[in-house]
Amino acid sequence: MAREFSRTRRIAQQLQQELAQVLQRDIKDPRIGMVTVNDVEVSRDLSYAKVFVTFFEEDNKIVEEKLEALTTASGYVRSLVAGRMKLRVMPELRFVYDASLVEGMRMSNLVTRIIHDDEAKQQKHGNVEQNDSADKPEGEE
Repeated sequence: MAREFSRTRRIAQQLQQELAQVLQRDIKDPRIGMVTVNDVEVSRDLSYAKVFVTFFEEDNKIVEEKLEALTTASGYVRSLVAGRMKLRVMPELRFVYDASLVEGMRMSNLVTRIIHDDEAKQQKHGNVEQNDSADKPEGEE
């Protein structure tokens, strides 16, 4: 039976926290800019870590450039994080763009726009119905 909170999951969570701090404070590469570490998946043997990151850019070309800069700096980032964590083996970092946050924001905006349009239509139709009922004599509906 698998444990509810496995060692690899604990390591992934700690790695996520350390990576977020290192990328925010220690990496000064202007190509990377503002980056958010959404999740980290560590392999069972702790040799690889897939790091899901988000940039607040929608242009695919810029996102690719930022991912390339992160990949180039992965060795340096790995050495900085290794100094902060007590692991015998530090996983190799593989950065992957996670578009779920950007997609979620886009979907939320679409839903908000549809609700706003629907409310505007209801108000328009509500005003027409109120005007029609005002024109009718009492007792008639």
